[in-house]
Amino acid sequence: MQKKMLYLVQHGEAKSKEEDPERSLTEKGRRDVKKVAVWAAQTGLRIEQIRHSGKRRAAETAEIFAKKLNLKKNVSAVSGIAPNDDVEPVASILEQEGQSIMIVGHLPFLNRLASRLLVGNSERTVVRFRNGGLVGLSCDSGNWSVALLVPGDLN
Repeated sequence: MQKKMLYLVQHGEAKSKEEDPERSLTEKGRRDVKKVAVWAAQTGLRIEQIRHSGKRRAAETAEIFAKKLNLKKNVSAVSGIAPNDDVEPVASILEQEGQSIMIVGHLPFLNRLASRLLVGNSERTVVRFRNGGLVGLSCDSGNWSVALLVPGDLN
């Protein structure tokens, strides 16, 4: 089995529901995501596809990464990665996946997915996500490990 990468990104900082019912990114959220996306592009990060939850803040974050990584075609909203969705179906798909992908989503889903892949228990917190941050997981022969952690407030 070949080595593959999974990049998990928590959406950038979003406006409150009172300020914007669709919760689009704040200016700070956009700036933070752009910094991380530029860093990812400069380091040669390669992915075949970006999947996001379809929620406005995740879609905007995914679009920023897609633009900086020159990956405009393979960006799509998928079901099953909303904040409180069960991680098992996604974990099963990812274990069979043959390509390197990015998932842009929300807490607590991303925490639970990373924990399920890394230690087999979605209820144990293994990685702490931050808005706009990037966590890279590497899978080699069916074993997942943390390969990359980039905070959302990258300077």
